[in-house]
Amino acid sequence: MDEVNQVTIILIAKLISSLSNIIVLLVIVQVVLSYFMSPSHSIRRTIDRLVEPMLAPIRRVVPLIGMFDFSPLILIILIQVVASVLVNIILSLR
Repeated sequence: MDEVNQVTIILIAKLISSLSNIIVLLVIVQVVLSYFMSPSHSIRRTIDRLVEPMLAPIRRVVPLIGMFDFSPLILIILIQVVASVLVNIILSLR
């Protein structure tokens, strides 16, 4: 493979890794803000609009355990696993 294709593959892998890190950060911020900020606050509504579509399918499958919602933790694990698999597949193309 020529050098341009290798650089492109590496950039795509880094992009996937960076996007997964951003999504994980948004999930963590959403969890923290849910304790301190009103649901009607504009910042919280914006983050909720980004994160809730990913959490909703998990919440349908995984019930609350007592007062604890483990769906954000499950989402973070899923994001990390999927990103890792994608990056490994892409890097194997080099």
